[in-house]
Amino acid sequence: MKKPDIVAFFERLAADNPHPETELEYSNAYTLLVAVVLSAQMTDSGVNKATRTLFAEADTPEKMLALGEETLRERLRTINFYNTKAKNVLALSRALIEEHEGEVPADREALEKLPGVGRKTANVVLNTAFGRETFAVDTHIFRVCNRTGLARGKTPLDVELKLDKSVPQPFRIHAHHWLILHGRYTCKARTPECWCCTVADLCAFKPKTPPPARKPAKRAAAS
Repeated sequence: MKKPDIVAFFERLAADNPHPETELEYSNAYTLLVAVVLSAQMTDSGVNKATRTLFAEADTPEKMLALGEETLRERLRTINFYNTKAKNVLALSRALIEEHEGEVPADREALEKLPGVGRKTANVVLNTAFGRETFAVDTHIFRVCNRTGLARGKTPLDVELKLDKSVPQPFRIHAHHWLILHGRYTCKARTPECWCCTVADLCAFKPKTPPPARKPAKRAAAS
């Protein structure tokens, strides 16, 4: 996709949603970090259902450790792979206390050293909690970037690096949220809703999917 088209692409997404935000519920950098760790292979709404109760009890590393593994597993029972994720949440909480005075570090390398935290999670936290211009490439962004031609790549890292190189100001800070939401609600995996897509004319995806057929109205029965 050429530079003028990239600018137009983000201008239109920005016009539709000037202030995009994560759909994960959190109250501080720590609860954001935990929520993102829990979100692997989960929907945001599914994570939120579990964390509303959890974060009311434990919104700091100290409080989370005080819950203990058994209680934490119970709170996370509706989360996929909750046993492993509970252990990771406790381990990263302990690491934050021992190595960072209980604070979430605003540093990629330090974040990626925490249990259960990979590059994508670190990018989300850096962007959402600390306002860094990072691009967290999840399945939605990977699909949108490859399908539209915005930033094609064989791996999430390929796509991330191309986005970092091509996305201009003033769109960089919100770019990954716009792309996630676009992939979640419009550029869907199975049936992209091209008929209502604001960037359809800029998109390389062919053929465009048609709108769903309307069912014929039922005729009133003759008297």
